[in-house]
Amino acid sequence: MAIAVVNRRIEVTVNGKAHVDEVEPRTLLIQYLREKLDLTGSHVGCDTSNCGACTVLLDGVSVKSCTVLAVQADECAVTTIEGLADGDTFHPVQQGFVEKHGLQCGYCTPGMIMAAVSLLDENPHPTEQEIREGIEGNLCRCTGYKNIVDAIQWAAENS
Repeated sequence: MAIAVVNRRIEVTVNGKAHVDEVEPRTLLIQYLREKLDLTGSHVGCDTSNCGACTVLLDGVSVKSCTVLAVQADECAVTTIEGLADGDTFHPVQQGFVEKHGLQCGYCTPGMIMAAVSLLDENPHPTEQEIREGIEGNLCRCTGYKNIVDAIQWAAENS
């Protein structure tokens, strides 16, 4: 006997734009963002919450969107990497990654930037150690993190 799945209605603001959609209760936030809203800047890396490539801000708090159901974002505000820049002007953290060469392949970069934005919102002038602790849930397999830390320090100094 088949079990009927009843979709749930959600209202969510993503990057400042209101969305009302029907989703399956098991739909992950990352799936909703990528597949329903076509916001593909956040990446699916590990599906186990270990890598942080899917990090977004949920009501201003850094979360791994592979561990959040879309229905949990109902009546919340989500910010993705696509929502950071102001037109052609990068967010200071994005600019820091440019200035300090904080990326190589770029796969982890959106999640790393979103984690850094959350960190700087909570602590505008972190020490190097606080930066390293603030991004520890986001993995980069290409760099030694030095340029990433430098990029976040640049953003803190230039915000």
